[in-house]
Amino acid sequence: MKIKLVALLTLLISLNSFANPTFSKDSLAVVKPDSISHWKVKNNVSLLFTQNSFVNWSAGGNNSISGIIKLYLQRNYKNEHTVWSNELKGNYGLNKEESRELRKTEDRFEVNSTFGYRKNTESNWYTSAKFNFRTQFTNGYKYPNTDKPISRLFAPAYLFLGVGSEYSSKKKSLKFYLSPITNKTTFVFSEVLADEGAFGVDAAVKDDEGNIIEKGEKTKMEFGTLLTGEWKTNVMENIKMANKLILYSDYLHDYGNVDINWEINFDLTINKHVTANVGSHLRFDDDILHKEDVDNDGTLDILGPKVQIKQLLGVGFSYNF
Repeated sequence: MKIKLVALLTLLISLNSFANPTFSKDSLAVVKPDSISHWKVKNNVSLLFTQNSFVNWSAGGNNSISGIIKLYLQRNYKNEHTVWSNELKGNYGLNKEESRELRKTEDRFEVNSTFGYRKNTESNWYTSAKFNFRTQFTNGYKYPNTDKPISRLFAPAYLFLGVGSEYSSKKKSLKFYLSPITNKTTFVFSEVLADEGAFGVDAAVKDDEGNIIEKGEKTKMEFGTLLTGEWKTNVMENIKMANKLILYSDYLHDYGNVDINWEINFDLTINKHVTANVGSHLRFDDDILHKEDVDNDGTLDILGPKVQIKQLLGVGFSYNF
């Protein structure tokens, strides 16, 4: 009986040791390379609001409300030698002011993709190819005139495609990209705007009576130098800054004239889902001619290229998914 009891205890101890194996600290720290994902994914949607309301206000003022919805998708891949960054941005905003029609304040659709390769894994420099496409969703107007659009979906649309070299810091907070060969294609898929020569395309050819004898071009091709710079940093614990500058100059037409696209944004995190955004966007393109009804005759007069500036201040909700 004692022999059977000892045998039974021995069996139970053996089974327990198999069920709870012991590992050294080194063995627990081992992670199979195949289990590590090289992809980084980010999805965010946010809704920003601004609002003004007046009741018996002696200084006067009109009630107004504005809203902007933003969609941001990011898919980034990285291994020792290769990086592939992809992002999609979609913004749309409207404003309604008392005694005034609904007006558009924001309209943007943009896709960016950059592929880079480095032979030396210690280097911060990559041989890169960059793709950028941007356009808008709906018609744009020179308010208060809403009878004639001054821009449409794919009118304009811009496509950048080139190869060059990119510097990316270890923490990816600072990036520089230089491409000596970049193609910029401007699309104006609106017959009316193309005939007017909008956004730099060749205008329609007309006879002495104003009849069109040759339609305007809907595309314009340029080859030039592209320089971009990005800087992202935490200004304070809950304040993030993103600064992006794009410079482009065409070899074939007035080389030295530089197109400028500069954005700076501050994201203020209040809590997990409530944020505030302060931003500024500056553009200059000598192919985009400013139009103004100088004579108040209902006709927009072409005044030439001008610096374009847009500013934003809003508080709203943000959700990552």
